[in-house]
Amino acid sequence: MLYYALMFLVIGLIAGALNLVGFSTVVVQISWILVLAGSLVLLAIHVIMGRTTRLV
Repeated sequence: MLYYALMFLVIGLIAGALNLVGFSTVVVQISWILVLAGSLVLLAIHVIMGRTTRLV
């Protein structure tokens, strides 16, 4: 999911550089939503698994 967010961000930056403002705005917003969703999923997995540091 974070991979797709990065790809949408790159596409949005390229579209912004080419002055495609409407398309760029939509793509960057999609990437932001995907980053938030991916971060929440990773946080939930971390909390559920209850990882702690291992003592060697």
